[in-house]
Amino acid sequence: MKSIVITSLVAAGLLASAPAFANKDLATKSGCMACHQVDKKVVGPAYQDVAKKYKPADEAKLVEKVIKGGSGVWGAIPMPPNAAVKPDDVKTLVKWILAGAK
Repeated sequence: MKSIVITSLVAAGLLASAPAFANKDLATKSGCMACHQVDKKVVGPAYQDVAKKYKPADEAKLVEKVIKGGSGVWGAIPMPPNAAVKPDDVKTLVKWILAGAK
């Protein structure tokens, strides 16, 4: 019985981490990782820094900024619009970022 419980908990932990990998893959596929990294500034801020600055309540605002682009919040270099990325994918990415992007 214990082994079943432990196996279930391990499997649940692995399944819980799967979306983080999928979203990093989505960020790469969408071209986001060319300017951003999870834990360090590249051209744009690190996703973990974005998560520290914004709250889950800012999700809609960030989705709009990702789609339309923006400037001035993180310095002089503007983020170009990302209109080619599907809105549902942008929402998934923003949720992942706000959750700490690990």
